[in-house]
Amino acid sequence: MKVTRLSGFPEYLPSERIVEQHFLDVIRETFELHGFTSLETRAVEPVERLLGKGGDADKEIYGVTRLADSGAERSSREPELGLHFDLTVPFARFVLENAGKLAFPYRRYQIQKVWRGERPQEGRYREFTQADIDVVDVGELAPHFEAEMPLVIAEVFARLPIGRMTIQVNNRKIPEGFYQGIGIGIDDVTEIQDTLRIVDKLDKIGADKVRTLLVEAGRTPEQADQCLALAEIRTEDLSFVDRVRALGVQHPTLDEGLDALAAVIRSGLEHAPGAMVADLKIARGLDYYTGTVYETQLEGHESWGSFCSGGRYDALASDGRTTYPGVGISIGVSRLLGLLLSKGLVAASRATPAAVLVAVVEEDSRAESAAVARALRARGIPCEVAPSAAKFGKQIRYADRRGIPFVWFPGAGDVEHQVKDIRSGDQVDADPQSWQPPAQDLRPSVEAVVPSP
Repeated sequence: MKVTRLSGFPEYLPSERIVEQHFLDVIRETFELHGFTSLETRAVEPVERLLGKGGDADKEIYGVTRLADSGAERSSREPELGLHFDLTVPFARFVLENAGKLAFPYRRYQIQKVWRGERPQEGRYREFTQADIDVVDVGELAPHFEAEMPLVIAEVFARLPIGRMTIQVNNRKIPEGFYQGIGIGIDDVTEIQDTLRIVDKLDKIGADKVRTLLVEAGRTPEQADQCLALAEIRTEDLSFVDRVRALGVQHPTLDEGLDALAAVIRSGLEHAPGAMVADLKIARGLDYYTGTVYETQLEGHESWGSFCSGGRYDALASDGRTTYPGVGISIGVSRLLGLLLSKGLVAASRATPAAVLVAVVEEDSRAESAAVARALRARGIPCEVAPSAAKFGKQIRYADRRGIPFVWFPGAGDVEHQVKDIRSGDQVDADPQSWQPPAQDLRPSVEAVVPSP
């Protein structure tokens, strides 16, 4: 049977998988350092819930059916199921179902696959991994959590070999209040959401096309120009407040948004200088965001778009009596890795976790080689035993092809064990009970690669 590659479903080679695992380990460790607890939810949700909580016509939800039932009529009691397209919607459902068992404010992280039926292209997949953190509370959520989210992400990025990542921050109340102040959404609040969605395309299609779309959507040319003037404001400090005030628009919601964003940027200047900027074109098209919103850009690769985004939501999780407001941010792990790997900007030092290849002198002595490997593993040294008792030169080449830095030659009788660093050629006597490789060789390293000029 011929094997056909499916586009949009990434699979990594061994060395690439080591890079991915390193990224996931750093993300998980950083999230846990900040007290976020792990959660994994089911892969499917009722389609009705997926469509009702941020789903839109641009997202193709993968439906789930049993092949045996494909021609049969589904019971009216069974909901139509779809694979989740993000982790926020299933998280909100989990909170509602388990509120009585959770301690609030509830801090969770979730690293899991999601599925989205969009057209596959570079950095865009149908199956991909996201890494989310969220904090939810009962009734009210303290605003300082909105400042905490980008600080955690800045710490993650600082530990990854990706260069400088800038976190762009805005507050939805700023454009919402500004739009109302210039007459948009006074009689129809959907005008605000429509305007936000159009402005959110600014980086993709440019100011001229955004202006055209705004006018086509019913905004006056003057309103379109004012919307673009607001979206052009971007500062690394608190000066964005004065620049917004200079536009001459007043509204109480605008004041609330400016105060909230100033608090986030002030926190960034104190705890992670240079990591975040106030960028007032960031809108986030999903309609459940109500406060601070985040996106990111990799310096030097701004055309790639955002790898990490999120924001505050006040009504995503509610059972009709109690509301659980929250704030969260999500790293598009597969999107980030796919672009870094395809451009050769990050690489693993070797394609295997093994630091040592234990040579086999002859097949009858394989047990002795296995005993050496057990002794090394007992002390946390990853190793493998040579697959065959070939000539030592061939076994060394086997290790070299995989990037394994050391080859161990078992001793026998009066002959001492020896270990060879195949990079330098140095070979020394060694004891399986005490020998230790240099710390930098114990595990594969993952480093940024500087592209050739």
